[in-house]
Amino acid sequence: MHQLTRMAAAVAATTLLLTACSDSTATETDAEPAASGDSSGGTLVVYTNSNADGRAEWLDEQASAAGFDIEVVGQGGGDTTNKILAEANNPVADVVFGLNHMYFSQLVGADTIEPYTPAWSDEVDPDLADPSGEGYFWPLIQQGIVLAYNADVYTPEEAPQDWTDLWTDERFQGRYETVDGLGGATTQLIFAGILDRYQDPDGDLGVSDEGWEHIQGYFEHGNPSVPETDLYLRMAEGEVDMGQMFTSGIPSREAEYGVDSAVMDPEVGIPFAVEQIALVKGTDQAEEAGAFIDWFGSAETQAAWSAEFDSMPVNEGAIAEADPEIVEFHENLEQQDIDWEFVAENIASWIEKVELEYVP
Repeated sequence: MHQLTRMAAAVAATTLLLTACSDSTATETDAEPAASGDSSGGTLVVYTNSNADGRAEWLDEQASAAGFDIEVVGQGGGDTTNKILAEANNPVADVVFGLNHMYFSQLVGADTIEPYTPAWSDEVDPDLADPSGEGYFWPLIQQGIVLAYNADVYTPEEAPQDWTDLWTDERFQGRYETVDGLGGATTQLIFAGILDRYQDPDGDLGVSDEGWEHIQGYFEHGNPSVPETDLYLRMAEGEVDMGQMFTSGIPSREAEYGVDSAVMDPEVGIPFAVEQIALVKGTDQAEEAGAFIDWFGSAETQAAWSAEFDSMPVNEGAIAEADPEIVEFHENLEQQDIDWEFVAENIASWIEKVELEYVP
């Protein structure tokens, strides 16, 4: 059985206990208690790109048990960011979470979120939070963005060793899934990890011709995704052998579709998304929104979230409660060194170019 499948089984055994620990009207950290919710102020609107695989439903149920009345609005990371930017003068959301540094830097620059210091701020590594030190956003979980492949088809030695192998090596052409919707954070991070390697101040949007040729090759030699059809179902049926995935999504899919998978380990490393949470500027429920942030980012709630969705938390208390295989797996992943300032400045223009020029 593959390592991540075993990890899923182990995690499932602890899910009930950890969820029960979080299912209280007031969640406390070791440092200080986090306020419980009081829905009398109205429904909190929570924007997120971390709503798939039952996350939105779980959050709604657990938040309700903790005394919060929330409405989860889920979209891709790029789409969520653009929605907040578009609503800057008339904000709808009260809280946003799940976005990474790349997106939050755009929101800070546009003055659409405001500083807030959670009750659990001293339980996370400040280097993972807002680099300005102003407390505009705070980390929740770390997520590796990987190429997952069918381990029954390829050994680690036979599998692709880098993203560029997919379209430059004939063995893999037509066997990897490509995407057509570019609004999701996973897809944008993969493209960012590729294009960042080909920086050229004289190139189109700061990228050399060689970099753009790789994006063209990605679409020309891939196998387009099928609407409403999971990558792992397609792998199980032999339509494709590999595709993009976020690390916490792997164990449940292995179990559901009976696919033994592994992840590519490129020498350059893989993009990491540190999912953050923040208070939306202009909310008329700032106190309630702050209490929700205190509750959701607490060690107890993040431990329960990790147990339910195989995620790697950043809260020290939650890490101590997390399954050791989850922790070990993520610690063994090599993180790609990406110039995030360069990426943040260009990602919107890159995605527009890709949509107009390369997506079939």
